Amino acid sequence: MEFQQFYLGCLAQGSYLVGDKPDTVASPASPASPASPASATSATSAASAAGAHGAAMGECAIVDPRRDVDLYIEAAAARGLVITHIIETHLHADFVSGHVELARRTGATIHIGHRAGASFPHVPAHDGDEIVLGRVVLRFLMTPGHTPESLCVLVLEGGAPVAVLTGDTLFIGDVGRPDLVSSKGFSAQQMAGMLYDSLRDKLAPLPDDVLVYPAHGAGSACGKNISKALSSTLGEQKALNWALQPMTREAFIERSTAGLPPSPPYFAHDAEQNRAGATPLSDLVAPPPLSPEAVQRAQAAGAFVLDVREKEAYGAGHVPGSLNIGLTGSFAPWAGTLLPLDAPLILVADGAGAVAEARMRLARVGLSDVAGFLDGGVTAWSSAQRPLTALPQLPVEALRARLAGDRALLVLDVRGPGEHEAGHVPGALNIPLPQLRERLAELDRSRPTAVVCQSAYRSSAACGLLERAGFRKLYNVAGGTQAWIAAGFETGRVETASS
Repeated sequence: MEFQQFYLGCLAQGSYLVGDKPDTVASPASPASPASPASATSATSAASAAGAHGAAMGECAIVDPRRDVDLYIEAAAARGLVITHIIETHLHADFVSGHVELARRTGATIHIGHRAGASFPHVPAHDGDEIVLGRVVLRFLMTPGHTPESLCVLVLEGGAPVAVLTGDTLFIGDVGRPDLVSSKGFSAQQMAGMLYDSLRDKLAPLPDDVLVYPAHGAGSACGKNISKALSSTLGEQKALNWALQPMTREAFIERSTAGLPPSPPYFAHDAEQNRAGATPLSDLVAPPPLSPEAVQRAQAAGAFVLDVREKEAYGAGHVPGSLNIGLTGSFAPWAGTLLPLDAPLILVADGAGAVAEARMRLARVGLSDVAGFLDGGVTAWSSAQRPLTALPQLPVEALRARLAGDRALLVLDVRGPGEHEAGHVPGALNIPLPQLRERLAELDRSRPTAVVCQSAYRSSAACGLLERAGFRKLYNVAGGTQAWIAAGFETGRVETASS
């Protein structure tokens, strides 16, 4: 068997290649591999590929591809494989998939759960359907719960189950959120009930030594407390994953729906793009260079300026009204969360490489309307006598000194509630970054405000949002809460019932 995991850290997203080695591919007429409709398609594609590339080519499937698909084509070619199938475990909400482009470039067949309502060419997957790739068989297990169409892919080699690709049904240490499709006619409680049944009826009966490969790792908003591990065994998950412990259906529903934060606004947008099939990246126009004058005109007409430089460079001077989301952090999820979905974007970056990287990562979360980039960056803006806005970077030592003598200074903590409860600057007001725009009324625009997160990445973005809302006395706390704690300063904590 040929197997490869592709993990994209920015999106905490896993995709997979699974297939059979060229020298073990069975003949389409082999009685050992009875032809289902899916395997017949596979055989036809493989036969065509073999004619073009030689008889030694094997077959593979790509599961949950991200939007930029070159790496799958290159990986398959390096292994002597032809991509004949593309499988979507569900309609992803947190990223835009490359299934349509990959199918167009390879001729592969797309498979997705029959409840997806997909409008692109595909084979609707039903429980028990199989794809035969030589001696490797991929069997679909319909596992609704995260979404109605969710499925897992059981990988069998020589007739024995060896791995299961669980999509967003089962993560390492957690399960997929059941609340992302409530607007489609299902409540979170109804979906959680389906998920309970899927875990116990379809996954729990599998052997303990079956390897588990999920579609997401730690940091994904598709779960609440996903492990940093990228794989496990089913036996380990039966022992350690809360969702597989003995409990009633009602208890599972209550726990899986409790404490869910609001889903990011781009999730519904991306799910619909995936339902229809996204425009191939190769069809997107490259963003053109824009003069400072053109940027200023576009901004006045409604374009949104996104500065992707490091927070220190942004703090030293930035285009007024621009928002800072640095490329070195969790750029794509925060861009999807904080940027408007219906406004053209203009990039401010250090060099053409950063522009290309930002454009790619924006497209991965469905933000494809990049109208251009500031030619020459902030240097060109300044040389054109355009004003720059500075954002002071306040070291934690200076923050502590200011707090001792300035009662007017507000410390605004934009981390999540759990992070804030575990340790924060004493007296800090907690408004999580995704909620900041909706909770501006709780803040005083005239009051000096020091914004803090864990490392100063999210707080820099928060300062940009506050600046756009009319706040002028802003400070970004350098090093964030981790620097405050590392310095040994007093730390506030919130006692919870479980602590």
